[in-house]
Parts: sequence; C-alpha cells; structure tokens
Amino acid sequence: MNKQLSPQDLNVKPNDMDAYWMPFTANKQFKANPRMVTGADGAFYTADDGRQVLDGAAGLWCVNAGHNRKPIADAINAQLQELDYAPNFQMGHPRAFEMASRLKTILPTGLDHVFFSNSGSEAVDTALKIALAYQRARGEGQRTRLIGRERGYHGVGFGGISVGGMTYNRKAFSGALLPHVDHLPHTHNLAHQAFSVGQPEWGAHLADDLERICTLHDPSTIAAVIVEPVAGSTGVLVPPKGYLQRLRELCDHYGLLLIFDEVISGFGRMGTGFAAEFFGVTPDIMTMAKGITNGVIPMGATAVSGDIYNAFMDGPEHMIEFFHGYTYSGHPLACAAGIATLDLYRDEQLFENAAKMAPVLEKKLHSLRDEPNVIDIRNIGMIGAVELKPHADGVGKRAYDTYLNCWHNDVVVRFTGDTIAMSPALIMTEENIEQLVETLRQAIRDAA
Repeated sequence: MNKQLSPQDLNVKPNDMDAYWMPFTANKQFKANPRMVTGADGAFYTADDGRQVLDGAAGLWCVNAGHNRKPIADAINAQLQELDYAPNFQMGHPRAFEMASRLKTILPTGLDHVFFSNSGSEAVDTALKIALAYQRARGEGQRTRLIGRERGYHGVGFGGISVGGMTYNRKAFSGALLPHVDHLPHTHNLAHQAFSVGQPEWGAHLADDLERICTLHDPSTIAAVIVEPVAGSTGVLVPPKGYLQRLRELCDHYGLLLIFDEVISGFGRMGTGFAAEFFGVTPDIMTMAKGITNGVIPMGATAVSGDIYNAFMDGPEHMIEFFHGYTYSGHPLACAAGIATLDLYRDEQLFENAAKMAPVLEKKLHSLRDEPNVIDIRNIGMIGAVELKPHADGVGKRAYDTYLNCWHNDVVVRFTGDTIAMSPALIMTEENIEQLVETLRQAIRDAA
C-alpha cells in the first residue's frame, strides 16, 4: 500500500516525486536534488529551507509587478464570490468586456480588438489562425504560407513550434509540423555584435532575407510573418537597429501581415507598454500573456487591427464569424486579475520604474565583460543575458553550474544553452540589481 502524504509533506519536500512529470526540466536531475519554493513576496521567493531568494527572472518573465500583490488577490476573491465561471460562447460577462477595453487603452494605436485565450501558446495559435482566416475572408485564400524565424519561440502548440525555430522544441515532432512554413535567419552574430549595449548596430540587412523568401515562394502565397521583437527564451537576442522597421516595410510592400509575439516583451518589460511602442513599429496582430495577469492566473490575448476584425463581420448576423475559442477564454477570474494588474502598473508607475532601472541593469551587466568565459552580454529594457563559453563537457554545462551556484547563493536566474538570462520584476531597486549581478559575477568565477 502506498504511503499517504500529509499536506505538510507535500508543502516542503514530497517523499514521492515520481508522479509529477515536470515541464522543460531535467526530471531525473531535479528529483535527485530538488529546488523547492514554498512562498513569495515582492521580489523574493521563500525556499523550503527558509532562505529568501531574489527572483531575477520574474517567475517565467511574468511576475512583472512582484509576487503576492494584495490588490490582485482581493480582486480575484471578490470576483469568485460574485461569478466563478461563465462561458463566452454565445453569452458573456462584464469583466471580459472591461478587460478588453482596458487593454485597448495601452495597446499600440490601431490594435482595437482583443481575443482572449489562456496562454502565450494559445495566443500565438489564435494569431496564426486569424491571419489565415483573414486572408481567406478578403478573397486571398491562396495566402496559406507562414514565415517564422530561426531561434524564435512561439510557445508549444503545433502552430507555435512550426513557426518557431528552437531546434529541441521541434525535433521530436518534425514529421507532424504545419506545412507551408519558412523561416527568416536569426539576428545573432557574435563576430559583429558581441557586447553591444542595447541594440546592435550591425544586422538590419538580415530582414532583407524576407525578399528572398517572397521571391522563392511568390509573395501572393504568404499570409503572415511572425517574430518576437526581442527573442527571449532562446537567450535574449536584441533586434539590430532598423531591423524591425525594415520588416514592417517589406510586409507592407508585399501585402503580408506582421505579427509581433509580445508574450515576453509586453507589459512594461521595455519600460513602455509594449516593445512595439519602444521600437516605433506597429504590427497588424500582437500576442500577449505572462504579465497580463502578473502570472497569477493563466491568460493570453491576441490583439488585431480594426481592418482585420471588420473583415470577419460581413456575413449574416446569426453566423459565427470565427470558429475558434477556448472553454476558458476570458475567464472571469483571469479578467479580474488582469484588470487589477493593469491598475497596479498604472498606479505604481511600474513601466516608468522599469525605464528608470533599465540603465542601471545595463551598466551592471556590462561590468561582467572581463569575467572568465564571458563571450557576450546583451541587454534591452529590463532584460539581460550573459553568454558563456561552452564547457569541455558539453553545451549547457557551464551555464547550469552557474545557475545552480546562484540558487545556492539566494538568486534565481534562467539559463538556456550557455546563456544566463535575467528578466527582473519591474519593482526592482538598485540594491536588488546589485545583488543579482554580483551574485552572478561570483557564480561565473566559480564555474571557470
């Protein structure tokens, strides 16, 4: 007979960890030496041994306003007492309309309509389906091709991994990915860009590869191009100066929709509402998630221009215009959390604080340039990365050792390959940033 675990056992260190298959984790490695958190507040986690651990990754790029924010918890609790769930298929509830209207006030001008989902992955698949359906609705149903980018991350749905370009996310499923997809080259080049402060000067011309793809396939067969303004999960790849502007020009020239995946870069991470505003480039479609509810309740959203929305609205009134949606699209509790989160961003001027702290993070990060095995440093807004020379034992070993060292010294960072990535919460102070970078400095030295 299996031993029954008490709540206390489960809260700290479960003595049977086999049942849970953890996502994006080396399960065998983790379960041999688990790193457990039991609480969080502000910029810190509480580890199961009582340590206060600085969260240098804002959860998974999502806890932008810091942990354990009472206004969000209060809003969720109040909503739960009033309405726990209602579908948004052929009926609705006020919070979904309020949340969409509130989002519209901070979205780039021209993105007027919002479709809710439950994650960044779903927001991306929604965006791709909207793009294809829009082309058909306007009489260009031959536009079925989608263009992504190498090293892009667009979630883990089949649509997202098809247009995405992260090798390990694709390789086990390569025989079942969407057809008619091509990829732009990624923008990372150490020879020309290493140690760029902010946007690299070199690389705008890489956007011109879209012309080659258009020539190869015939632009009249292409529906949309999707990119992250700042590629996050692949190791923080900052767009070269002029690159996104050039993509916008080419999409306009060839009649292609431009989709920005702002699941990571949205909600203040650039010191502005969205990266589109920071870079001065407005897409036709934009995806969001993560910071939309401060990571408290799953929610995603896809925003579109009025032209796209209106193209679906020409049919009979009784007909569904877009056969797509999720059981939990616009969930009342998620909407309540989202509205409270938007209030926090506004009332505490967190986007403005991010803009103020970004130069502090930039200066501190680039002070690591001469540390052992550091081959590149990248930064933009409240996002930073340090790329390390691979260890003789293989790619990722040095970064993992550095990550683990940071954990044991009370700081959480992220790693992908041999890149250490940071996305501090927008509430970070200079003291917090000092702790983050100096702990990382010592960890890099210890891993040398």
